[in-house]
Amino acid sequence: MKRLTDLTALLLALITLVAVFQVTTRVYEGVPHIEDEVAYSWQAALYARNHLSIESPPCPHCFLTPFVVDYNGLRFSKYPPGWPAALSLGVRLNLRDWVNPLLAALCVWLSYRLVSRMTRPVMGLLAGGLTLTSPFFLLNAGTLLSHVWSFFLTLAFLMAWLEVTASQPAVPRWMSVLLGGFSLGLLALTRPLTAAGVAFPFFIEGLIRLFKSPPAVRLAIIITGVLAILLAGLLFIWQYAVTGDFLLNPYTLWWEYDKIGFGSGIGVQEGGHNLYWARLNLKHSLHSGVSDLFGWGRISWLFLPFGFIALRRQKLAWTTIAIAPSLMLFYMLYWIGAQLYGPRYYFEGLISVTLLTAAGIEWLAGKLTAEQRFTSGWWFSRLRFALFSGVVVALTACNLWFYLPARLGGMVHLYGATRQQLIPFQSQNASQLTPALIFVHRQKNWREYATLLELSSPYLDTPFVFVFSRSDEDNQQVIQAFPGRKIWHYYPDEPYRFYTAPRP
Repeated sequence: MKRLTDLTALLLALITLVAVFQVTTRVYEGVPHIEDEVAYSWQAALYARNHLSIESPPCPHCFLTPFVVDYNGLRFSKYPPGWPAALSLGVRLNLRDWVNPLLAALCVWLSYRLVSRMTRPVMGLLAGGLTLTSPFFLLNAGTLLSHVWSFFLTLAFLMAWLEVTASQPAVPRWMSVLLGGFSLGLLALTRPLTAAGVAFPFFIEGLIRLFKSPPAVRLAIIITGVLAILLAGLLFIWQYAVTGDFLLNPYTLWWEYDKIGFGSGIGVQEGGHNLYWARLNLKHSLHSGVSDLFGWGRISWLFLPFGFIALRRQKLAWTTIAIAPSLMLFYMLYWIGAQLYGPRYYFEGLISVTLLTAAGIEWLAGKLTAEQRFTSGWWFSRLRFALFSGVVVALTACNLWFYLPARLGGMVHLYGATRQQLIPFQSQNASQLTPALIFVHRQKNWREYATLLELSSPYLDTPFVFVFSRSDEDNQQVIQAFPGRKIWHYYPDEPYRFYTAPRP
């Protein structure tokens, strides 16, 4: 039986790999659509050449890259290094579009393994299937955002924690200690506030276990925590490397008010961030994510209450269930919410919801009894199983047939970003224009320019170097800094024309 469920889970993971890659290439076309993705892509390209920062270019605002700051003569991204470092591995191999699909497949497999370990393999399969078909999961997994990487690290930590705290671990405890410490530490280097939200329930559990567990378990818990803290401490070393100050958060170099907490000077609201805005962000984020969760409309939460009933005595699962509410609590400290891709700040809490939903489905459907055939109990168990299984199949079919295609379709050409914008620079005729400085004249918004950065590099050494056209004085400064390059002016509303001078 276990071999069959393992093979089925592996098949789900392979389907996930293909499905997410299709979302990446067909829905998002493998190009960044929002500021975060542009910055991550830029940062990954930088890390692929083993640099944390580079010298600021001449006229820095002429080389606009969202969330990439210039400070003390250096240019670097405001984002922590964890995800860009992982993404840079794909950049080095020219496989950037495969990084998140591969991580998504691993997340489905780990969801299966984790839930199976805490409950039963059948529930693990349900959790894996729910993850795969979740519009919320697919929407984020197809992007260049960091959430699938941090979800993978969260699941790896949870798997390790089960072995760290087990009285009789299935693998050598020291291996689980290393995996748990490094996974949680890398999560802190990727999304620090998320790491705090994920770690908090386990911190409480760890304190309790320190008083009740055998010496070997207590030591393993302590070492896991120390490793995570030491690795997370590299965040301050990174801040020193790019800013010269251990405590200077690069977020504040882009927006001075981009801080965590409550009070004046935090966030854009008058008087600063407070509990009122925190509750409002939570409400709007949850409202945006209800339908996206499983694509079942406003009843995506349908099986959650029954999951609580089913797992009320499963102490092994309690801390995992607590991840989602913990993330909601911690992100109340942040002044802005997230709705476009669903409540993505709570993305790593998806394991809490799939675990509860899988448990609720199994509890309602029950097990097929082995009683004598055609007895009342035999008929009831099969009717019950068929009824609730049919409900789940019908809901999933509605999601896959109606909700998911519509939701993904609405993200095509998001904000006007499309790979077609790159075609004018990829033709054989265009290559004859190089090496070139392309002054991009804005018509609608900065994204017309930002999409073209896919053909450029942080080092400004590619055949085309794109410049965000500013004043004549600024443009001349850039021209003087790049002698030997041909000068062209480009207008997005005339994608196949290149002007030698600004058009009238």
